[in-house]
Amino acid sequence: MPKIKITLPDGSSKRVEKGVTAAEIASSIGKRLAQDALAIEINGKLTDLSAKIDNDSKIRIITYKDKEGKGVFWHSASHLMTQAVLRLFKGQNIGLGVGMPIDIGYYQDYDIKNLTEDDLKKIEKEMEKIVQEHLKISQKNIAKKEAYAFYKKDPYKTQFINEVQGNKVSMYTQGEFNNLCKGPHVPNTSYIKAFKLTKIAGAYWKGDSKNKMLTRIYGVAFPEKKQLKDYLELIKEAEKRDHRRIGQAMDLFSFHEEAPGMPFFHDKGQFIWQTLVDYTVELMKKRGYEINMTPMILSKNLWVQSGHWDHFKDNMYFTKIDDKESAVKPMNCPGNILIYKTKSHSYRELPIKAGEFGLVHRHELSGVLAGLFRVRCFTQDDAHIFCTEEQIEEQVKELLDFVDELYGTFGFDYNLELSTKPEKAMGDPNLWKLAEEKLGSVLDKSKKKYKLNEGDGAFYGPKIDFHVKDAIGRTWQCATIQLDFQMPEKFDLTYEGKDGRKHRPVMLHRTILGAVERFMGILIEHYAGKFPLWIAPEQVRIITVSDKFNKYADKIMDELKLQGIRVELDKRTESIPRKVREAQIQHVPLILTVGEKEVKNNTVAVRTLDNKVHFNIKITDLIKKILKNIENKKEKFSV
Repeated sequence: MPKIKITLPDGSSKRVEKGVTAAEIASSIGKRLAQDALAIEINGKLTDLSAKIDNDSKIRIITYKDKEGKGVFWHSASHLMTQAVLRLFKGQNIGLGVGMPIDIGYYQDYDIKNLTEDDLKKIEKEMEKIVQEHLKISQKNIAKKEAYAFYKKDPYKTQFINEVQGNKVSMYTQGEFNNLCKGPHVPNTSYIKAFKLTKIAGAYWKGDSKNKMLTRIYGVAFPEKKQLKDYLELIKEAEKRDHRRIGQAMDLFSFHEEAPGMPFFHDKGQFIWQTLVDYTVELMKKRGYEINMTPMILSKNLWVQSGHWDHFKDNMYFTKIDDKESAVKPMNCPGNILIYKTKSHSYRELPIKAGEFGLVHRHELSGVLAGLFRVRCFTQDDAHIFCTEEQIEEQVKELLDFVDELYGTFGFDYNLELSTKPEKAMGDPNLWKLAEEKLGSVLDKSKKKYKLNEGDGAFYGPKIDFHVKDAIGRTWQCATIQLDFQMPEKFDLTYEGKDGRKHRPVMLHRTILGAVERFMGILIEHYAGKFPLWIAPEQVRIITVSDKFNKYADKIMDELKLQGIRVELDKRTESIPRKVREAQIQHVPLILTVGEKEVKNNTVAVRTLDNKVHFNIKITDLIKKILKNIENKKEKFSV
């Protein structure tokens, strides 16, 4: 039997017989890998473990630890769920819409009505039976004609077949269940050991409100039961930290039908928003940034020139000005480019660091809106750095340090991803290669660990994405650094070099917070509403034991306000426990109680977020400690 060369991710290689399967290769490497393997990547293409390898190839065994592995596993779980649905509702003509993995778990759309929570429990029980049947999952290509005959009663699958190029389509089979699907999938149903169907929702076919409303079932699945248990506990904790609930309790923001998907910030919420902006500006000024402001509406011609019209048009809002087509900006880049072009530039001026806290609008479907996490208008803490090619690495390194300083203030750890050229990209491939090498070089020299995210760059350049980890271990994509050789070409940007000739600058697009609104939502959940003093919307609340101590409380409040401390006074004739409880629900960091003893000794009793009470605290000493804590932006306050 002829031999072929298999190259592994670490660069090592081995000779194996032609026609060997991915599963056999995994077994030859190790028993544990064979148990964990879900799929294989052969020369960059993801496929089933049963795939035969006939030529010299680079391979990567995919497990649940990999992003691709989770996608394969969750997609397979959606097939498991669909098989259970078809068994339970046998005899009904159930149309199968879109089914796919998502960030956490999966969903599947069905043309079926009146499903209930009780139905979900029945579906789960049937899924458990199918798992125990250890059904082999196999793939074959069939003629379109055969597929049309198989799905003649299903208009959704028929449309999918129409959209497939060529004369054949891919079909997966497990037991009696067949499903049109490109795969890949796990080898058999026994792999899916733990799962939970989480909710039922409505979803328009193809996401178009003009189409029929289908029933969408969401679920999660894991290889081990402990992973499911841990996930469900995380969900409970996440529900306690839900920024929408906390935001309402703390009177931070609201949403209204008059402006769907667009947040209204109340006084306390606006304080957090402004404090985040002010702190970011403070760090920017230390690094020599200018702060610009550009219009929200710009000519269509500008968006065509930038490439956004071709690559981002579906997410934009449009209007007309003087009968000319214009668009509400979804990004700030073109506006800052126009500012750059208002005058000639010399190499001596570079780098120019042009910051902007620009309000942008993006058309998001109503079904994906989620509090501050997914909105239709938000403020990007944007900056565009115009520099020479020789300055790229130095500027990227400075941005890495910038992120470290800002995220360190909140105690955030983060993971890094380097995202490379997407399928739909613009510009010279050689410039793309150079840009990818530059970003990778900085990360390597900075000794930053990062994951390569093939094909997920911006349409104009590769990028470094920062995924921050919050207090309960969830990750959120926030900061990004994007290296762009393309827009300077499109807009004919130049600077005068040392040789007296015109040269092309390079652009670095970057955000640190990402979107101020989203970062604020992340902080609310990270702290569970218990903000550090420096960013807390109400830093101190004074509570009086009775009306006769109001004058003393007023005096304390005036002293605190004089120092710029945000304070409120609760003089209501309610019980002390009730007033304390209400302040705690609103997560006020410092609750000061004043009564006869405090008036006599010119002190206050201080209750902190950990519910400990400290007596006989001099107000002058307390103010000094508050101001020092705010100045140093400490996470915890010590009385």
